[in-house]
Amino acid sequence: MTEWWRGAVIYQVYPRSFQDSNGDGVGDLAGILDRLEHVARLGVDAVWLSPIFPSPMADMGYDVSDYLGVDPLFGTLADFDRLVARAHALGLKVMIDQVLSHSSDRHPWFEASRASRDGAKADWYVWADPLPDGAPPNNWVSVFGGPAWEWDTRRRQYYLHNFLPSQPDLNYHNPEVQEAALEVLRFWLERGVDGFRFDTVNYFFHDRKLRSNPPAERADPLPAVNPYDMQDHVRDKAQPENVAFLKRIRTLMDHYADRTTVGEVGESGPKAIEIMADYTRGSRRLHMAYSFEMLSPEFTARHFRKGVERFFKAAPDGWPCWSFSNHDVIRHVTRWAAHARDPEALARQAAALLLSLQGSVCLYQGEELGLEESALEFEELTDPPGIRFWPVYKGRDGCRTPMPWDGENPHAGFSAATPWLPVKAPQAARHVAGQEADPISILAFYRAMLAWRRSRAALRAGGTRFFKTEEPVLAFLRQTAGESLACVCNLSPETLEARVRGLALAEGAPSQAAGLNERTLTLGPNGFAFLDPAGGEEPRVSWKA
Repeated sequence: MTEWWRGAVIYQVYPRSFQDSNGDGVGDLAGILDRLEHVARLGVDAVWLSPIFPSPMADMGYDVSDYLGVDPLFGTLADFDRLVARAHALGLKVMIDQVLSHSSDRHPWFEASRASRDGAKADWYVWADPLPDGAPPNNWVSVFGGPAWEWDTRRRQYYLHNFLPSQPDLNYHNPEVQEAALEVLRFWLERGVDGFRFDTVNYFFHDRKLRSNPPAERADPLPAVNPYDMQDHVRDKAQPENVAFLKRIRTLMDHYADRTTVGEVGESGPKAIEIMADYTRGSRRLHMAYSFEMLSPEFTARHFRKGVERFFKAAPDGWPCWSFSNHDVIRHVTRWAAHARDPEALARQAAALLLSLQGSVCLYQGEELGLEESALEFEELTDPPGIRFWPVYKGRDGCRTPMPWDGENPHAGFSAATPWLPVKAPQAARHVAGQEADPISILAFYRAMLAWRRSRAALRAGGTRFFKTEEPVLAFLRQTAGESLACVCNLSPETLEARVRGLALAEGAPSQAAGLNERTLTLGPNGFAFLDPAGGEEPRVSWKA
């Protein structure tokens, strides 16, 4: 077996918003097929499809009603097979989402479970009796707001839902549920998929005793926008039993050649990195994991350095998959806008940094265009938490708007009909066709940076040693047995000068606002540079505020 996933770059496609082929305003598999060469030309290794399964779409496909099919909104299984075949012909691996911690309440499993307390699937979901006063069994709250328990009149019990009430949580303490989940994976492996992205992978198991969560330590005396953030979630997710089930998944995956897994750890902060490490260490758990740690608003050298260092300290033989944007967070060019004068400079720097970190990388569709978050009106929203917590939290729709392909066509070439989410003018202006014709566009930079990553073994597989620099300079050395390469970034909108020794600007490397004069490296606003060892001296980068 090969380890193609180690150091790979994965491109996330959000199917609803990639390309509409049939004029209904929603993207589909045929549309993805039509645009697949764009993904291949970028120079990535794999494409990950967000959920395409039959679903009531209460949470845009993350509420699955049939794990073994394709929603008619997106096409058919035959369309999926054609997409996989074309991707493989273009040299792309195909990964698909698996939303296994919960299902839709319209899934036949849940319909059978709620029908009776003693039926064959009675224990397939998490059910609990009310307290004597009719209250839920504990204080767990939903990520999307409100209690994590919903009353069911048929069973006269509460069921657990970590997200919407229409997304009941499966009971993985039941071995039959584990077997059913593994059968779902076998089905798609047999169809030729190359890997899975596991949604909310740390939510599979809950505390059997249903003990309440303690309060979180918070500096803000006011209640959080979302009460979910006021608890320390030590009981309702990331339970010890999770690891044993991940081992079962890995055993199954290892029966198929060259397949991989990446888990989404629904957590942020130091705990997120620890869980990522725990879920990927050794060779019997997940191949890769990512968390919300790098998807946060923080944009400091310390933040990026500590994330990488903490992971590899906790799991020297584990493997992360880093990303700066996805379908759940504000796009990073908007999220980090306060740290740049020019959003294009920030977009280039973010690409250079992300593609230089030790681990694998996930790029989110539109990131290669420098897309910023779309500003939507309340009446344009579809996202449940955005609607619930408006206006302080505006939800996830702003990062999910359609891909702009051609500014000369209606809706930037995404669809001939009115799209499910609007294509606003700032996003349409960054369309693919316009950037194709511009040799210094963000799209051209991404292609160059991806080619540079492929050409340097140190970036794909090397270890990391961070240089001792103060904010806002981030500097590190990537090293394999036969190659070293330094990366230096100025994470600020001001020009500064760093001192370097034993290094020279790498020939042919992407750079921005950078110049080296003897041992002085000048970095302009959001400047960055790659440097090769030179002169026989030990490489060194230093900068003090």
